[in-house]
Amino acid sequence: MTKVQEATRIAKEMAPDLALDGELQLDAALVEKVGQLKAPGSKVAGHANTLVFPDLGAGNIGYKLVQRLAGAEAYGPILQGIAKPCNDLSRGCSAEDIVATVAITACQAQG
Repeated sequence: MTKVQEATRIAKEMAPDLALDGELQLDAALVEKVGQLKAPGSKVAGHANTLVFPDLGAGNIGYKLVQRLAGAEAYGPILQGIAKPCNDLSRGCSAEDIVATVAITACQAQG
């Protein structure tokens, strides 16, 4: 079983009412017509609002593409599961990226 399949199994077990799919190609996750073709019967395909990447390298590629090509705001990586708040910044980040990440980290520290 791959790590994506295992993560899907755990997520479905922990939140059975959550609409989620396992492995979907990006176009199937985001484009309804493609989703219907590649994942017929899926409630998520074509309507995904959260993307989970299989590793840090793939995640970095994905978010940097969207950030640079679409002019989107991108923050992260936001680290979770660590005893104290801790986040990371890209070497190419701007001053605004630093301020936003500090704000996110401060919010994590309050929780």
